[in-house]
Amino acid sequence: MWTEKLLARYLEGVPFQIVLEHSRFVACLALDVCKHLEIAAHDRQFIEEAALLHDIGVSQVYAPELGLNGERPYIEHGILGRAILEKEGYPEHALVCERHIGVGLTVADITKQNLPLPHRDMSPVSLPEQIICFADLFYSKNPAKLAHKKSVDRVRKNLLVFGEEKLQIFDGWMERFTA
Repeated sequence: MWTEKLLARYLEGVPFQIVLEHSRFVACLALDVCKHLEIAAHDRQFIEEAALLHDIGVSQVYAPELGLNGERPYIEHGILGRAILEKEGYPEHALVCERHIGVGLTVADITKQNLPLPHRDMSPVSLPEQIICFADLFYSKNPAKLAHKKSVDRVRKNLLVFGEEKLQIFDGWMERFTA
């Protein structure tokens, strides 16, 4: 698949395997949501591609526990992924990269947390962006836990740290994507 070849160009060895496996789990859950919502085949294809590429930006971050030795902070992997995929000619896939962090980042989040990110809204807008963002919340890139799907309670607990409004977004997605 072209998405795996593109990932392999940016990631090598162990990091490639970790990101690929994580992304496959995210894509699988995203496709389950697509089935539930009866999303058309063309849109499902885009969602699968974008889910497989959503973490390509980790290729430029420093996360030694994942074998990543880039120079940028991990929180930047979304904007770095956007830059990579725009350069590669995939502007819609690129937006998924930028908008998949947590349940999305607002300018207020970036300012309040003093994040090293551009001051712009990075919240998922389109349905594909929301589905991939949702699916990503359930899987870690921790090599020992790649196949472990987090419980809804665990995801909710992780999000509550960032505020009740983040939890409300997730709960809305739970109702829409799984009910």
